[in-house]
Amino acid sequence: MDGLRSKRREHVSEPEGQFSHLDRSGRVRMVDVSNKRSTRRRADARCTVFTSADLFDGGNDASSLTSVHAARLAGIMAAKQTASLIPLCHPINLHDVQISVTPSVNGVEVNATVVTVHRTGVEMEALTACAVAAISLVTSLLEIDPFARMDGLVITRKSGGKSADWGLQA
Repeated sequence: MDGLRSKRREHVSEPEGQFSHLDRSGRVRMVDVSNKRSTRRRADARCTVFTSADLFDGGNDASSLTSVHAARLAGIMAAKQTASLIPLCHPINLHDVQISVTPSVNGVEVNATVVTVHRTGVEMEALTACAVAAISLVTSLLEIDPFARMDGLVITRKSGGKSADWGLQA
């Protein structure tokens, strides 16, 4: 049994500079997180939906605000389904998912925050939540703005786990 364990550890550990989802032979694998400690982990993601439509204009009918609410719900639901969408992503319980949609210079900014207590981070869940919320908004805008688009999807903050906490400057 010890021989199997040591071989497994050697097989699972990745050398510096290697992709974590590839073994030493270059085969795709799921990262083994069984030896990691469960800690509170958080990730924030952001993107921009570029549009000429004003979703927050008080004169608009309720449909634009309904689109914002639908986008928030789509982002939350997507975060919960990330392991089904992204190959090799660990299925994890999420403790909080927050989606905000706020006016920006050229449209709206979509932000997602995802929190869990687990052995692996929630960066993929935050990116997925943000992207799907933005896609939902773009879809609802296409009739009034056929050039609406999402751009700049990025993780802006990460905390918890073994690696140091970090965040992008605004």
